[in-house]
Amino acid sequence: MDFAFDARTEELRGKLLAFMDAHVYPAERVADEQRARLASPWDTPAVVEDLKAEARRQGLWNLFLPDAEHGAGLTNLQYAPLAEITGRSPHLAPTALNCAAPDTGNMEVLAQFGTGEQQKRWLTPLLAGEIRSAFAMTEPEVASSDATNITTHIRRDGDEYVLTGRKWYISGAMNPRCEVFIVMGKTDPEGPDIRRQQSMVLVPRDTPGVEVRRAMTVYGYEDHSHGGHAEVVLDHARVPVTNLVGEEGGGFAIAQARLGPGRIHHCMRLIGMAERAIELMCRRAVDRTAFGKPLARQGVVQQWIADARVTVEQLRLLVLKTAWLMDTVGNKGAHTEIQAIKIATPRAVVDILDHAVQLHGAGGVSQDFPLAELWAAARTLRLADGPDEVHQRSLARRELKRYV
Repeated sequence: MDFAFDARTEELRGKLLAFMDAHVYPAERVADEQRARLASPWDTPAVVEDLKAEARRQGLWNLFLPDAEHGAGLTNLQYAPLAEITGRSPHLAPTALNCAAPDTGNMEVLAQFGTGEQQKRWLTPLLAGEIRSAFAMTEPEVASSDATNITTHIRRDGDEYVLTGRKWYISGAMNPRCEVFIVMGKTDPEGPDIRRQQSMVLVPRDTPGVEVRRAMTVYGYEDHSHGGHAEVVLDHARVPVTNLVGEEGGGFAIAQARLGPGRIHHCMRLIGMAERAIELMCRRAVDRTAFGKPLARQGVVQQWIADARVTVEQLRLLVLKTAWLMDTVGNKGAHTEIQAIKIATPRAVVDILDHAVQLHGAGGVSQDFPLAELWAAARTLRLADGPDEVHQRSLARRELKRYV
C-alpha cells in the first residue's frame, strides 16, 4: 500500500486542521458554558450549530459516507486521517462535521438497506443534520455483546409490528432532536438459525409505547456529544411493517455490516485522542518543575512520552492498513485487521491518557483539562461495538483454524 495521502486527502486535511484551530478548539469551553445555561443538558448549545453551519459552508460535511450520492465519496483510507483529526476534540468535531455516532452508522444502514421511502423520511434529514437518531440493540438483562442473546420481541400483527423489550445505553436517545430509533429484536425467536432470528425496525421516537426512561452516565459523565445514553422501554409499540429495514431475519447481518465501519471510525478518532494527550503531556512537562528540574527532564516522563509516540505510530499504521484492506478486499477480507485494531487501539490509548492524567496531577482529573473525559470515552470504547474479549475470541479462532 502507498502511505502517502492523495491530493484530495491532503486538501481536506489542510482545511480540517485550519477549521479545528479557528473554530473547534475555541468552542470547547464555550460549549460547556452554554450547556450549563440551557434549560435541558440535552439541548444543543448554539455554538455547536454555528460549527455545523461553518463546516457545511467549507465542504467538511458527511465525510464518513463512501457513497458519493449521499456523502463525500471518500474511501476508508482517505477518511482515516480526517477522522483522526476530529478525534482530537471528540465531543465537538464529529458532531460539527455530521460525522458523529450513532448517526453515522444509522445513515450507513439506511443508505445501504433502506427503502426509497425510508431514505426520504429519515436519511435525507439526517444527512442534512436536521435530526438525530439512535441505535437500540444493547439490553440490561442479557450479555448483548452476543447479539443472538437479544430478547426484545418483534411480533407481526397484520400490517404492523409490535415491539416489546427493554434497552439501555441507547446512544443519542436523550437528544430532543432524536426522532427515530433503529431497534434490533427477534422476529423469529424459535428459528433454527440463531443468526436469522433478529430483524431491525425503524421506530419513530413519538410512537405510543416508547418510553425514554432515564439517562445513563458513563463513568459519571453525561455524554452530550452523542445525545446521551438512555434506558428505553418498548411496551407494545406498534409500527407499520414497511418500517422493516432490509428483510426479516436480516438484523444480525445488518448489525455486522454497520459495526465494521463503526469500529474503524472509533479507532481512527482514538489516535487523534492520543495525539491530543501527547501534546498536553509535552506542554505540561516543559511548563512544570518538580524536585529541582522540569518534568521534561524526569526519566519516567521521558519514557511515557517516548512510548506514547511509538505506540501511536504503530497503531496508525495498523489502522491505515485496515482501512486500505476494507477498500480493496472488503470488510470480510479485513476481518482479522478490524478485530486487531478494536483490541489494540482503545487499550493502548487508555494507557497513554492515563499517563497524561498522571502527569497533570490534580488537573488531570479536573474539568479544566479534557483528559479525564477523554479517558472515560476511550475506556468505554473497550466495551462499545463489542468488548475486547469478543474480538480476542474471534481473532484467536481464525488463527487457530489454520492449525486444526
